[in-house]
Amino acid sequence: MTSQHFTPVSSTPATSTATAAVSLTGITKGFRGPKGSHVQAVDGIDLQIQPGEVVAFLGPNGAGKTTTIDMVLGLTEPDSGTVTVFEQDPREAARGGRIAAVLQTGGLLDDFTVNETVSTIAALHGRTSAIEEVMARADIADLGDRKVSRCSGGEQQRIKFALALLPDPDLIVLDEPTAGMDVEARRAFWAAMRADALGGRTVVFATHYLEEADAFADRIVMIAHGKIVADGTTAEIRARASRRIVSAVVDDDVIASLERVFSDLRVVDHRGGRVYFSIENSDVLARHLLTSTRARDVEIAGANLEDAFVALTH
Repeated sequence: MTSQHFTPVSSTPATSTATAAVSLTGITKGFRGPKGSHVQAVDGIDLQIQPGEVVAFLGPNGAGKTTTIDMVLGLTEPDSGTVTVFEQDPREAARGGRIAAVLQTGGLLDDFTVNETVSTIAALHGRTSAIEEVMARADIADLGDRKVSRCSGGEQQRIKFALALLPDPDLIVLDEPTAGMDVEARRAFWAAMRADALGGRTVVFATHYLEEADAFADRIVMIAHGKIVADGTTAEIRARASRRIVSAVVDDDVIASLERVFSDLRVVDHRGGRVYFSIENSDVLARHLLTSTRARDVEIAGANLEDAFVALTH
């Protein structure tokens, strides 16, 4: 795959006089890697999220999504830069019940039943009257007597969702929230989240399911190598990678010859025995493949969110 550089989409919502739900200014975070090497997980992110927005974080593994989320939640601090949640330190916002999270791992006691888990956290927040409501919204009402250890991965994610709803937060942060859920459970989860968002709650989520971001998010922030590489609506990000995609079954030596002929040609993916090319004039490339090479099964398609994801994060 050839290397590429893309200028980030600049489509952050206009500055508002309202207090930002999340404000990240110049944040960086590094870790010690193998054999003492340094890994720069987050490398100078600036981001403003306004109250009521639904924002998806997308990026490949190791892009910096989870590290950024951890800083928003106050689970770790940036090496430099500032993080605020409703103009408060994230830990202060969490203590005040303004922020809650559904994370991929941890947070549940295996020996507790589901009822005991929810009741204990509800008591800590002084919200025992909300137990029945949040269990229904998280679709775990029929799991009450089951031990957490006997719940599937998807069911445990739904328990975490119920716990996150208990303080009635202004901001809910979700890190791969539907991991382990089947299709029906994912659909029910997002129906509940849509209802919350319509009520004005700010939602920030990281996901590997591009269709979830496409269907649910008002705004998508793509992160790669610790930096924001695109920020905008789904339509805007598709437009940023709007050059049409030409794909074909070709021999390896054909790629090098094409790159000599077309200076703006980029190879964006190899998948299913096909090579996917991005180029300004897709018709000229397709005609060349058909008349001057032994390419087979030539296709031209508009860019979808997956194409944009590949193009912008590699």
